[in-house]
Amino acid sequence: MISTALQTVFLLVLSNVFMTFAWYAHLKHLDNRSWIIAALISWGIALFEYLLQVPANRIGFTALTLPQLKIIQEVITLTVFVPFSVFYMGNPIKWDFLWAGLCLMGAVYFIFRS
Repeated sequence: MISTALQTVFLLVLSNVFMTFAWYAHLKHLDNRSWIIAALISWGIALFEYLLQVPANRIGFTALTLPQLKIIQEVITLTVFVPFSVFYMGNPIKWDFLWAGLCLMGAVYFIFRS
C-alpha cells in the first residue's frame, strides 16, 4: 500500500503540472489571441488540476497539517516550474533557482521539525 504522504505528493505533482500549463503555456502559444480566449483555455486546463489537487489535499490532510501541505505544495511548484521554464518556455537556467530552492528547503525544515 502506498503511504498517505506519497499518494499526496504524487497527486500534487500531477496537479501542479496542469496548473503550470494553465498559468503559463498561453504566454507561448496564445500570445496572438485575446486574453479572454487564453483565460477560457486556461480554465479548461485548470479543471484537471483541481480534479487532482482537491483529492490530494483531502488525502494529505488525514496525515499532515495544513501548513505542511502548503509547504509541500510550494516545493512541488518550484520543482515543476523550473524544468517547465527552462525546457518548455526556453528560459535560461539561473543560480536564483537554486537559492529559491534552498529557501524552500529551509521552510520544509521549519514546518516539519516539530
